[in-house]
Amino acid sequence: MRDALLSIRDRLDRVGVFLSGMCALHCVIGLVLVPVLGLGGGAFLAPEIHEVGLGLAILVGVVTIGIGALRHGRMGPLIIGGAGITLMASALAVGHGPAEAALTIVGVALVAYAHIRNLRLAS
Repeated sequence: MRDALLSIRDRLDRVGVFLSGMCALHCVIGLVLVPVLGLGGGAFLAPEIHEVGLGLAILVGVVTIGIGALRHGRMGPLIIGGAGITLMASALAVGHGPAEAALTIVGVALVAYAHIRNLRLAS
């Protein structure tokens, strides 16, 4: 049973890295392709996409990084992930634009790094 739970946590850490990458890609595409090419700006830049993504990132991050910190006893990934989630959440307060993208990209980079550290410390 313990091995099954660890396998699930490892998979969720990998999902967390994937979600972080998708979030950063969303921001870059939103800053470059939508204004330059006018591609799907209304749907692509909808605030709901960012809010749902943030909700998923928080859920996956808290569960996997938290469980990892309890398992391996290192607080580094938890602190780094928490800082990243804080930056991502603050991006919601500044509205769409370059500031939101910068906060989100730095935040998701920290969260992805925390997931990767969590995976390495857990093995």
